[in-house]
Amino acid sequence: MEQINAILWQYRNVLPLTIRQIFYRLVVEYFYEKTERGYERLCETLNRARRARLLEMDVIRDDGFYLTSIPTYSNADEVIDVYLRHAGNLNVDRQAGQASRLIVWCEAQGMKPMLEGVTVNYGVPVASSGGFDSTTTKHNMANVFAAQMHTEVLHVGDYDPSGVHMFSSLQEDVQAFIDDLSGDVTFTRLAVTPDQRDQYDLPTAPPKKTDRRSFNDTSTVQCEALPPDVLLEIVEFAINLRIDPDIRSHTLKAEEELRRDLLRRLKGITE
Repeated sequence: MEQINAILWQYRNVLPLTIRQIFYRLVVEYFYEKTERGYERLCETLNRARRARLLEMDVIRDDGFYLTSIPTYSNADEVIDVYLRHAGNLNVDRQAGQASRLIVWCEAQGMKPMLEGVTVNYGVPVASSGGFDSTTTKHNMANVFAAQMHTEVLHVGDYDPSGVHMFSSLQEDVQAFIDDLSGDVTFTRLAVTPDQRDQYDLPTAPPKKTDRRSFNDTSTVQCEALPPDVLLEIVEFAINLRIDPDIRSHTLKAEEELRRDLLRRLKGITE
């Protein structure tokens, strides 16, 4: 528990973490047992710790359950406050005017909210199906890409047979659909790469014997093995590398002017 708390404190700015992210930080920083048995023991430890109130519930991310939220209001003042708050946080299209439309595509659905903590500032959406993407998903996204200018997909996933094939399958299928729709899209693998494995000395494992997909390497790396702050730096650096800072500055100024104008009009109506 001391080691777990130390990790949660170290990455307090990007909480919550998935259990697998905590697992790999334990493996790297405290030489924790990198086995399925070790992972299961960690799951049980975290479960017991949260039940015993030794850990806050919201430090661990679990996106396997969804509940529809229905907004309700008790009076008109509450409604007005909500609209004023929204007006003060209104966003324009922060990718407007850029040479390419960017989208981050993440293999692990549990990491999507963490990535959005960085990408939302640039107006870059994050997509994830939590594994191999369906044909319907890829066709729908191809239609979205075809309706806009050049799109670049920045992909984040495991470096293993399944992860490599998820990326190639996504690229090939979306590209095939795009060709029929006369669109323009490119794909870039952001993480995990062999160079990142070596640079950050990430924990590896041999390819699973049960996964018979072709893979031209002797070691695999899970995306969660990358330190969370490093992964976010990789994503943010890639975005900044692809955008024009002058266009972005102009867009943010226009956004701020729109917010002020909207707040002024709303306050005039409500006073």
